[in-house]
Amino acid sequence: MKKLISHPYLRQLILVSIIVVCWCFNFLTLGVAAFMLYLGDNFFFIRKYYKNQNEVQKFVSYLDESLSSNFCNLNIPVVLVDEFGEIVWNNFNFIDLNKGETQVGNNITGLIRGLDINKLFEEKDKSHQRLNFNNTLYDISSSDVVNENQKLKLIYFNDITHLIDSQMSKDSLREAVILIEVDNLNEVLDVTDEGDRPLVVAEVERKINAYAQRIGAMIRKYDTNKYVLSVQDRYIQEEIENKFSILDEISKINKGNRMELTLSIGIGRGGMSPYENNGYATVAKELALGRGGDQVVIKSNEEIKFFGGNTKEFEKRTRVRARVVSHALKELIYESSNVFILGHKNPDMDCFGSAVALSSTIRQLGKRCNIVINDDTNPINYFLDKLKKNEKYKNVFISAEEAYKLIDENTLVVIVDVHNRSYVSNLDIIEKVKRKVIIDHHRRSADIIEGTMLNYIEVYASSTSEMITEIIQYITDRPQLSKEDAEGLLAGIFMDTKRFSFKTGVRTFEAASFLRNKGADTIEVKKMFTDNLEDYLTIAETIKSAKVDKENNTAIAICPDNVDTVIVAKAADELLNISGILACFVLANINNEIYISGRSTGDINVQVVLEALGGGGHMNIAGAKLDNVSIEEALEKLKEAMTKYLRVGE
Repeated sequence: MKKLISHPYLRQLILVSIIVVCWCFNFLTLGVAAFMLYLGDNFFFIRKYYKNQNEVQKFVSYLDESLSSNFCNLNIPVVLVDEFGEIVWNNFNFIDLNKGETQVGNNITGLIRGLDINKLFEEKDKSHQRLNFNNTLYDISSSDVVNENQKLKLIYFNDITHLIDSQMSKDSLREAVILIEVDNLNEVLDVTDEGDRPLVVAEVERKINAYAQRIGAMIRKYDTNKYVLSVQDRYIQEEIENKFSILDEISKINKGNRMELTLSIGIGRGGMSPYENNGYATVAKELALGRGGDQVVIKSNEEIKFFGGNTKEFEKRTRVRARVVSHALKELIYESSNVFILGHKNPDMDCFGSAVALSSTIRQLGKRCNIVINDDTNPINYFLDKLKKNEKYKNVFISAEEAYKLIDENTLVVIVDVHNRSYVSNLDIIEKVKRKVIIDHHRRSADIIEGTMLNYIEVYASSTSEMITEIIQYITDRPQLSKEDAEGLLAGIFMDTKRFSFKTGVRTFEAASFLRNKGADTIEVKKMFTDNLEDYLTIAETIKSAKVDKENNTAIAICPDNVDTVIVAKAADELLNISGILACFVLANINNEIYISGRSTGDINVQVVLEALGGGGHMNIAGAKLDNVSIEEALEKLKEAMTKYLRVGE
């Protein structure tokens, strides 16, 4: 009874009933008392209701804040992304995972290499991926986030390294694959007496097997000059510290061989499986071979490192590949609607001469061909002005804007004298066109243009002009080169060989002889490289500023203001002519960008020095460009790179 009366709704019903009875039977005093009691009961009931509501609201807010705070402070990295992979939000642990910086606005696929964002969205909440990031194995899962405007995913990075058996963890996370190729074995044996050849081969095998045993590796020989090794990753780190002594051991083999033996080594590490590491190693070895051999390239999930590469390059190629490439290029040209030829920024005569001669040959095949040039033509102005006066070359040269309008599904782009994305003249055109061909002679860079149908990168050629000269001879039965075409190619060879003094092989002179027979005038070629008095004095002033390091026999000079890249290159060439200088570097500030030109007699590898600054080239000739730095800062960076990478007499 007491419980029933205490119920608020029943109590109020009783009071209302009393008030009605009192009103009907005229018990006014009792009715007024019941009404006042009813009002008081309602007041206390409403007051208690609102008090309870406030307490509930506070509890809900507290609970919401606690959940949000705990979600942000989850002990695993969590990130919210849209369907394109752009990061909308990340928690504190994900920030710590990425060097303490928030990644909102960045794309997650650029941060976490190998993450398949499409798989996460396609398979909804059941998708799991395993990735190795910063030497930690993560199980990556996701969940949907409801949003009316866009699809969002919460991605969780769960560290499962500790859950894997310790031995399995070592095998999966700390193993590497090494691919070794004696890249000039056949050439060495060809010039070795027959009786000494078995001794050379046996010594090579002994050295490589001893090397494998020293680092505790499993080794298998899978070709006459190729080996595969599986080794614990900790030994790779030791080899890095020892600068891969196997390179020197092989080069010192002397069993009657008249030529020095060299190795190309590709190492894959950091992958989730031996299969993935083998893929890395294959790419690394191709890079080593493409850069001239005698070096080690290490590729992991996140970076590529280079070691060695100090042996002088020598001619090591046959005409077979030139013939095969020519026929393949011819077929691609026939299948194309039109052809564009592009080179590198600030084109030189090797780049431009190659483009002009190749365009003439393509037009002989009945295809429209244009050379895309920008305004940075100062190094080639003499030859370009001469061609523009010739009716034959009318409408051959077009701007990037004109070329962009003419691109269709069957457009072919031939890229000459460059393969780096950062140095090509018009990257937007290359990215738009599906059909691409590269013809270049520079050491292969990790920044190579991808998606090409044909790559002809021959580091043993003196110049791209030499390569184009050979291609032209195979691409048509009767090459019809004009006098201007031949002179452009000869000028390219003349420039890149420094008047036939560097990287000049038998085939270089054969190409020059062919061009001479086609009417190339050596006097006219020489005129392309003459200097006016003002330029000559600028070069002299640059040489006068040179600081010589007598210990390393190197020199560094700084150009005056208001020069161009031609002056920088010519100053470097002249500086190398001074007795006692084995390598030189010339710096110049051109339009608030620092250009560095390096030259070497062959005893010092200027390529690896300038490659550390984002440049590239060859062992004897290399260049680099630095942005957003002063000439003083660039000079300090150059000196640091020289200290770290410069090796004399190796």
